[in-house]
Amino acid sequence: MSTRLSRSFYSRRTLEVARDLLGCFLVHDTPAGTAGGMIVETEGYLGPGDPASHARFGPTPRAEIMFGTPGAAYVYFIYGMHYMFNVVTDPSGTAGAVLVRALEPRYGLDVMEVRRRMDDRMLLTSGPARLCQALAINVEQNGADLCSGPLGIEKHVSFADEEVETTPRIGVVESAGEPYRFLVKGNQYVSR
Repeated sequence: MSTRLSRSFYSRRTLEVARDLLGCFLVHDTPAGTAGGMIVETEGYLGPGDPASHARFGPTPRAEIMFGTPGAAYVYFIYGMHYMFNVVTDPSGTAGAVLVRALEPRYGLDVMEVRRRMDDRMLLTSGPARLCQALAINVEQNGADLCSGPLGIEKHVSFADEEVETTPRIGVVESAGEPYRFLVKGNQYVSR
C-alpha cells in the first residue's frame, strides 16, 4: 500500500483537495476484510458562501464537523437509506468538505460483492451511496481521523490536468453551474 495522506494535505482549500484526491486510494479495514479503491470522482462543498453546502448556515449540529479538524470523515445519512462519505478540508474553523462520489474498486472485491449483494464490478462503487455500502462506511465512521485508524486515504497516482474533467456538481440546484465536480476523464467507474 501507499503512504497515508497527512493532515497538511487536507488543510488546504476544498477545491484543491477535491482535485488532488483523484488517484488516491480510499481503504477501509474491517473484520470482514480490507476493501477499497482508487478515487475517480469528487465534489467540493465550501463554507457558508456555498448555498449547496451543509455549512451554509454556519456550525449547526449537522455541519459542525465541517468546521473542525481537516482530515476527519464527515458521514451523513440521506433519503432515509443512503450514507455519504466526505472528507473535512480547509484549516480548522473554516468550513469545507469533499464528497467522494466514485471509486475504481481495487481491494477486497469479494467483500464488496457480498456487501452490495451483486457481482457487477462496474456498479460496486460507482456513486457515493454504493461506495459507502461496498466499504461498510456509515455514521459510525463520522468524525474518524483519516490520518490514522482503519479508514483512510492513501497517496497512489497523480493525474495530469488534461486527464481531469471539471463539471458542475450532480443533483445540485443551488449554485448549479459551479465547476466543483472533478473526475478522471474516460474512467468507466465514474457515476452516471
